[in-house]
Amino acid sequence: MVTQTPETAAQNKWSRVSAFIYGLVCYVIFFATFLYAIGFVGNLVVPKSIDSAPIIPLGQALLVNIGLLGLFGLQHSGMARQEFKARWTQIIPKSIERSTYVLFSSLCLLTLFYFWQPLGITIWNVENPLIRQLLYGLFGVGWLTVLISTFLINHFDLFGLRQVYCYLRNKEYTPPKFVTPGPYKYVRHPLYVGFLIAFWATATMTAAHLVFAIVTTLYILTAIQLEERDLVRIHGQDYADYRHQVPMLIPFSRR
Repeated sequence: MVTQTPETAAQNKWSRVSAFIYGLVCYVIFFATFLYAIGFVGNLVVPKSIDSAPIIPLGQALLVNIGLLGLFGLQHSGMARQEFKARWTQIIPKSIERSTYVLFSSLCLLTLFYFWQPLGITIWNVENPLIRQLLYGLFGVGWLTVLISTFLINHFDLFGLRQVYCYLRNKEYTPPKFVTPGPYKYVRHPLYVGFLIAFWATATMTAAHLVFAIVTTLYILTAIQLEERDLVRIHGQDYADYRHQVPMLIPFSRR
C-alpha cells in the first residue's frame, strides 16, 4: 500500500478540482455557443447572423464561408476519431479529453460566426403568414430535438461534465452503455435529424443560408459514416444489428 504525503494528496486534490472547474468552463462556453448558433442560423437577436449585410465580393465571401465550414468539419470529426484520442490522451489527461474536444468545437464555431460572410442573394421567400409561422415552428422543433436527443443518451457525458465529475470524486469513469431510448428506436441519429430540420426550415432562404445548409448536410452524411465505424468497434454486434434494423435519418424508411 502506497501512502501519500500531505503535499502529494494536496496536489492530487487540486488536480481534480482544477479539472472539474475546467470542465465547467468548457461546458458554459459550449452552451453559450449553442444559444448563439440558434440566433445565428435563425437571424434572431445576435449582432451578426447568417444573413447580415454583405461586406465583401460574392466570390471571396463564398470561399471564406466554405473554408470556415471545412475548418469546423475537420476539427469536429478529426478530434472525435478513436485513433486521434489514443494519441491525444498521451498529451492531456483522459479526464479532460472530452471537455477539451467540446471547447475546441465551440471555438471553431465561434470563429465561423465571427468571420462568416453573408452573400446577399435571396433564393426563396415565403410570404404566406401561416406557412412562415409553420417554418419558424419547425426551426424551433429542430433545435429542441437536438437538445432532447443529447439528454436521452447522457447529455453530461457527451459534453464532458460526467468525466470531470468522476475524476473529482476519485471514481473510475465508465462509458455509457449502448441504449436506444425514445426516437433512437426509429432513427439512429435523431440529433442529426434535428440539425437538418433546423438548418433547412426557413421562410427566407438566402444564398449564404443555402451554402451553409448544403455543406453541413454533406458533412453530417459523411460524419455519420465515420461515427458509425467507431460505434461498431466500441459496441460490436449490438450496434451492427441496430444499424441493420433502424433507419439512419428517415423514420420508417425501408433499409
